[in-house]
Amino acid sequence: MCLAVPAKIVDIQDQLASVEVSGVRRAASLMLLPEAAVGDYVLVHAGFAMQIVDNEEAERIEALRAEMHGAPRTVESIP
Repeated sequence: MCLAVPAKIVDIQDQLASVEVSGVRRAASLMLLPEAAVGDYVLVHAGFAMQIVDNEEAERIEALRAEMHGAPRTVESIP
């Protein structure tokens, strides 16, 4: 199973973005998503930004990831 993680773009240099996931910064390629901009939330898998998502969707995904690690359920339904 593969899992893409939501991350916020904090800086872009050429086609390489600096993204933040749970307070940790990493590099992510924008080769597949050149329209992404600083401030966007993107789904990152294997070092590549794959899709732009809105803030609400990013928060919902993070809540589900926390649940997988034993946090109490906070997401009641997934549209």
